[in-house]
Amino acid sequence: MQMKWLQQYPREVKVFLAASLINSAGGSLMWPLITMFIFKELGRSMTDAGLVILVQNIGGIAGQILGGALYHRVGVKRLIVGSLAFNAVGLIILPYGAAHWYVFMALMLVIGFTNAMSMPAIQAFIGFRFAEDRAGLFNVIYVANNIGVALGTALSGVLARISYDLSFIANGLSSLFFAVFFLIYLSRIEHEQGELQVSRRKTSTDGHRTLELLRDYRIYLFMGIGSLFLWLANSIWNNGVSPYTIELGMPEWRYSILWTLNGVLIFAAQPFVSWLRRLWAGTPQRQMLASAVFYLLAYICILMFHSYAAMAFAMVLATLGEMLVSPAIPAFISEHTGRTAPFYLGFVGGMGFAGRVIGPYTMGVLYDYGGLTPVAWLAVCIAVLSIAGFAVHSALNKQAGALEDQYARGGK
Repeated sequence: MQMKWLQQYPREVKVFLAASLINSAGGSLMWPLITMFIFKELGRSMTDAGLVILVQNIGGIAGQILGGALYHRVGVKRLIVGSLAFNAVGLIILPYGAAHWYVFMALMLVIGFTNAMSMPAIQAFIGFRFAEDRAGLFNVIYVANNIGVALGTALSGVLARISYDLSFIANGLSSLFFAVFFLIYLSRIEHEQGELQVSRRKTSTDGHRTLELLRDYRIYLFMGIGSLFLWLANSIWNNGVSPYTIELGMPEWRYSILWTLNGVLIFAAQPFVSWLRRLWAGTPQRQMLASAVFYLLAYICILMFHSYAAMAFAMVLATLGEMLVSPAIPAFISEHTGRTAPFYLGFVGGMGFAGRVIGPYTMGVLYDYGGLTPVAWLAVCIAVLSIAGFAVHSALNKQAGALEDQYARGGK
């Protein structure tokens, strides 16, 4: 029964899903443990750990924005394959740079930049190539990626006990595999169908200037602000919960199991989220708003109960929020911005990364001074601001939301 949703898609999509799953599994080997690696293995403070993640996400902001802006100039194949290949190189040599603190930070900057650069290009390509069912496909790919996350995080704690370096190298190899996959896949499309949102274009995004695109703030601004605050608050996991489990004497696998729970739920809780969408959150706007509410409840849970069981329950709530927001943002942008979608995907993604820049360092400093409690308080306050951002976005796009709601109920 669980696989019926996959049968409706062509073989091309299924192969793409398999490649995405492998890549996400490799990626998840490292990212839950990077704070632990800096804090435990390198002997640095949580402030230093937050600084490294800040640097990585500064690269992510630049990568997202530049990746969206270059989609029509460079072409999706060069953009995706090149960024993934450079990301793989950075990950593979990362263990050798760990002995030198500033080299390590520089490599993390490159990794953040190259990884983020591919994201808007991949999302835009999906939106263009599978326009008839892109909203559903964004969710399917999101589920497949997180099955990979569940597999990767289940292994990450085990690999960390053997060698953190092994996790970094495995991540790099999975990124290299994904680059090769896209090289073959997109080359075949070019050969069979010619120019299909794949080839290089001489003009910028549909001839529009950047300032002209930015003037339409209704489309992106408050959604981006909501995303910024959402990911800022979500830094509590790496820069609050992670060191707290270490201080309690828990082994790494106890923390990585929280992320395994996240990946499993993203697959297992699909019926509940589908029911929630039918009940109320039938549009991307409402999904974003409901997502922020779930995240707020998760942080309140962490604030009130400093126990592993509370953290596990908070992860359940946060995962439901993630399941709602992650497919909703690219779906909304793809449906409302046409050929300018790569630009807006990159810009909104960059705003989200800005939250990831501010969050880790701020929470790392707070944790060093006061432990988990001030970090949780900050997350709660920031989550309220995220709700406000998505609420304004929903109000500004109310008419479009009403039309989508009618469509979702069958009134085409």
